[in-house]
Amino acid sequence: MSKKAKRIRRKIMSFLFFNAIIQWVLALLIAGVIWTIYLTSKRKYYNLELVEKFRGKPVVFVFYHGRSAMLSPLIKSMKIPAYCITSQHADGRMMAKLQRLFGLRAIYGSGTKGALNVLREGVRVTKDEKSSIVISVDGPSGPALTCHEGALYFAKMSGAPIIPCCFSASRAKMMDRWDRYLIPKLFGTLTFELGHPIYIDSRLKGAEFEQKRKEVESVMVEQLARMDAEFNLPVVEYGIGAGEYKDRRRKQKSK
Repeated sequence: MSKKAKRIRRKIMSFLFFNAIIQWVLALLIAGVIWTIYLTSKRKYYNLELVEKFRGKPVVFVFYHGRSAMLSPLIKSMKIPAYCITSQHADGRMMAKLQRLFGLRAIYGSGTKGALNVLREGVRVTKDEKSSIVISVDGPSGPALTCHEGALYFAKMSGAPIIPCCFSASRAKMMDRWDRYLIPKLFGTLTFELGHPIYIDSRLKGAEFEQKRKEVESVMVEQLARMDAEFNLPVVEYGIGAGEYKDRRRKQKSK
């Protein structure tokens, strides 16, 4: 493809992602696909009784970026008010529209841009509205299967417990990208699990806070690995970021 053709393609893609109407159309189409997969699959749930235990109380639901595809209908089925943390970029705003179709409202920001405002707003909605927070702990660019500190700060400042969420699938495709994004196929088996609540003491700081972060990360890695092992899915590589993965693939293709 020529440089001119690449520039034209970039302009077209930019227009598509920044156009609100097209974003809504894409969101509706993706939501339709998600519901179709969800409803045509056999579904198994583990520890879903936690939803009733914390009914009317805020929690911080955490998940890995590569396991976001089927968590939206799970959150929808729980019938709990919740906000998702999403980036301010065009793709993030499109995803916010998609999540809105599943009943999730958006708090815009990231770990590097608007992080303080996101934290303040997240703590506010948990305390004032008794709403939960839904956040990808290794998104949007990794490293994979790591746990950034943001979720712990929400829990520390609000008093809400962290609950790890994960899904796996018997029939699925793992995308060729850093997070090995899992896309289930029709007519398979979907498993969903809510982990045990993890509380973050408001007095934790320094080395103790870091130790707690590692604990949350360890629990989440074990949860994902155990659920994938049931279906003999490929192991997701720990600690690789989006940039590193692209460089590795580029080098492999050049050989």
